Amino acid sequence: MTAMSTRAKLGVVVASAVLLGTVAAGYAATAAQAPRTPPTAGGEQAVTLAPGPRLLAITDRHVSTVAATNPAGPRTVAGLECLRVYAAAGTGVCLKPETAWSYQVVVLDATLRQTRALSVPGLPNRARVSASGRMVSWTTFVGGDSYTSSGFSTRTGILDTRTGTTVASLEEFAITRDGRGYRNADVNYWGVTFTADDNRFYATMATGGARYLVRGDLAARTVETLKENVECPSLSPDGTRLAFKEAVDADPAKGWRLSVLDLSSMRVTATAETRSVDDQAAWLGNGKLAYTLRRDDGQPDVWSVPADGSGTPTLVIPGAESPSPLT
Repeated sequence: MTAMSTRAKLGVVVASAVLLGTVAAGYAATAAQAPRTPPTAGGEQAVTLAPGPRLLAITDRHVSTVAATNPAGPRTVAGLECLRVYAAAGTGVCLKPETAWSYQVVVLDATLRQTRALSVPGLPNRARVSASGRMVSWTTFVGGDSYTSSGFSTRTGILDTRTGTTVASLEEFAITRDGRGYRNADVNYWGVTFTADDNRFYATMATGGARYLVRGDLAARTVETLKENVECPSLSPDGTRLAFKEAVDADPAKGWRLSVLDLSSMRVTATAETRSVDDQAAWLGNGKLAYTLRRDDGQPDVWSVPADGSGTPTLVIPGAESPSPLT
């Protein structure tokens, strides 16, 4: 990796802090609204997380599903309110309000029944479930860390739904950066994605003004850096590629380009989506990526684009966010 100058690192720190503070503040304003009524009838029993040809998403802060063959068509909306949602193998994770100003990570079964709940600090940001349905991860914005000029940082945790083992924060893990042990109070993580063995994972680690793709080992409680300027990774179903958002010119203030990293060659391919994508993309079964973009009025839509750099972006689910294929 190319070493960054002190001035460049300072610029990244300032830009990242400003962006994180802006995003978190805006998210707080949205999340603090009173609970909403589901926009259409459906009922929780009508929505299932069982594997099938459907897409899971959030519609007006409520869990919803649509047919994968006609995602722009009629959708079923449950009464369950979530700010982030994801599911795999019949297990779901919902980041939901606990009170007007606090939130929970809730594990769901295929019928949306709550099987476990954990209170978490801060504002919901990312959520993931491993392909087997065993491992659950979440990221929240938090305030009060002395090293952040914006007043906001992140906390990322992992739960083993089989054993109940919980990692409250990845900041507990030992770090190897560029082949050497590393420690710093400013370390932050976000955007976990799990490998097929339910032990290893990828995530973003930020420290010293730089953002790294890290590979982690849950059993060993370790992470190691792999590449700079890789945020919100999402592992492909075959485990060979990572979709991610790449800061344009390594500067988050310029926005992010949705890209794909080949893990064998470490070659990056930019997708045909040229708008700034501030999301952790989800892989669809047809080799495409699903992600959320917001309109000028702040309303979300789910879009899709081929992962190989070809094609053009396509609107998939109007008025929805937090997409997840039900696999």
